[in-house]
Amino acid sequence: MTKSIEELVDQAHAAGASDIHLVSGLPPKQRVDGVLVSMPSCEPLTPDQCEVYAQALAGRGYDAIKERGELDLAHTIAGVRVRINLFRQKGNISAALRLLSDVIPPLDGLGVPPAVLDFPKLQRGIILVTGETGSGKSTTMAALLDQINHTRDDHIITLEDPIEYVHTPDRCVINQREIGTDTASYADALRAVLREDPDVILIGEMRDLNTIETALTAAETGHLVLATLHTNSAADSIDRMVDVFPEGLQRQIRMQVSTCLHAVLSQQLVHRRGGGRVLAAELMIVTPAIRNLIREGKTPQIVNALSTSAAVGSITMDNALINLYKRNEIDAQTAIEAAHDIDYVTKSTGRF
Repeated sequence: MTKSIEELVDQAHAAGASDIHLVSGLPPKQRVDGVLVSMPSCEPLTPDQCEVYAQALAGRGYDAIKERGELDLAHTIAGVRVRINLFRQKGNISAALRLLSDVIPPLDGLGVPPAVLDFPKLQRGIILVTGETGSGKSTTMAALLDQINHTRDDHIITLEDPIEYVHTPDRCVINQREIGTDTASYADALRAVLREDPDVILIGEMRDLNTIETALTAAETGHLVLATLHTNSAADSIDRMVDVFPEGLQRQIRMQVSTCLHAVLSQQLVHRRGGGRVLAAELMIVTPAIRNLIREGKTPQIVNALSTSAAVGSITMDNALINLYKRNEIDAQTAIEAAHDIDYVTKSTGRF
């Protein structure tokens, strides 16, 4: 008997899974502690069963899959907030479901570097949260916004595709806009956002020139901007922002980034000793020295600058991993596999 989507989500949630994958010809899969395994008591899915799941998940948006071949949305299923991507492959439909936390976790419970706890006090500038898919970026952003919501009297606008964590206004006025539902596109939402009297703007993903340009303009005009990028380090993030612009504009953009950027938090989730996963995070607080490196296009030197700016709270990914190893939260092999400078981490963990 095929399980309903509610039953699958409930089962995965009980197992502590982060994701569910529904693919024709395979039993439903769940990702637990980063490892993809078959869900217990589930048979391989037929193409028709996958279509039924897709119809249940997409609702009135199902026809959009026929037009575009994919669909992003989010729902609360079996009491769990779920981010959903439906897509066609080899003529059949597949689904990837990300299970989000029932509640927004407190910022100080995520394991972020201590300096991050001061970010909700910032009034202007850009904070980037970066990392690969599944590295906890959305959770960190939600925790930052939640802290602002409970401590400041501001107007928060989020632009998300789709809305993941739903915020309940406390001291702040909060408007969460979903791309494709509340507005036609990121471009339309971004054109309007500065006319909506925001104090804090969350941009779900800085994906193109227009998004980055608007974020820089908003920061320059006195707003706090939180945004994500799919990059693995602070230096990569800066290059990604600059490189989307034509060469003739890149010098100007470097100047704007050096002025507006406050910090880059780069995350990855690594296997915790004894089970589960733990956050490893690189943090770059933009100091005068780093501003100069950004302006001059010397981003490869930023790693060295991070190593010498620990006093303001910066930390490299490699040193974050070494600290986790020293606290016995991860083993040496995990630290080495996640390292940027493998030789440095190998020597620091005693694995010559």
